[in-house]
Amino acid sequence: MLLSSHGIETEFQLVTTEGDRDQSRQIQDMAGQGVFVKEVQKAVLDGRADAAVHSAKDLRSLPTNGLNLVGFLDRGDPRDALIGAQLDQIPEGGVVATGSARRRVQLYDLRPDLKFVGLRGNIKTRVAIAQSEDVDAVVVAMAALDRLELTDLAEQIFDPQEMVPQVGQGAIALECRADDSETIESLSQLVDDLTGRCVTAERSYLAELGGGCELPVGAYAYEEQGTLYLDTVLASLDGSTVLRTKHQGDDPILLGAQTAQELLASGGYNLLASGGDNA
Repeated sequence: MLLSSHGIETEFQLVTTEGDRDQSRQIQDMAGQGVFVKEVQKAVLDGRADAAVHSAKDLRSLPTNGLNLVGFLDRGDPRDALIGAQLDQIPEGGVVATGSARRRVQLYDLRPDLKFVGLRGNIKTRVAIAQSEDVDAVVVAMAALDRLELTDLAEQIFDPQEMVPQVGQGAIALECRADDSETIESLSQLVDDLTGRCVTAERSYLAELGGGCELPVGAYAYEEQGTLYLDTVLASLDGSTVLRTKHQGDDPILLGAQTAQELLASGGYNLLASGGDNA
């Protein structure tokens, strides 16, 4: 559909990924493993498809051999949202469902009394859980609600500085074979340069921490008056330590790397060495 809108004939190939099949593990246990993209990338490398469309947050932070990450579409809403109840409406000791350690530790930082349960499944499943008596609220990505025209379900939308999003959240990535110049040229018509700069800074931050970092981590880059800003978070798994920082710069890759280095020096190395468990 994307290429068709630019006069390029297309057909779709549906690929089921490991992340789709495995509904038993929580998202944080899959961090950095590419479980939602590997099979799609293999289809492109094998020549069964010419291009891949990914949720940018599912990509590994380092490039995949043989593939070209051409760029990103104009970014959707990067923020997180609660459905079911606003944060201040959840009773003392209330239960929030989320499969994301990043979301859990930041909510714990705001409300240490809350309890958390795991969550997997599509938006329809998450809405049903939010309406059940077992939980008080569910955390979802606003971009998903937007794309399914369900934004009216959002009881509270978090400011990205309060709840730092996942790297690449809200962005769609376009990828093809590195030697396929024709497809690279076609996909290049679709990419948004500002989204590319912002997501590149976020991915550089994650790569500097270590592509397989299993700690709760988030980053959100945005531009104001020509200056690129990067808000980041790195936390212990138990939420007892939450490190945040904000930097600005011009070079996205350098901005991400320097921000990660500062966060590591200010306590991040200790978190990594301890496995993120400060209990």
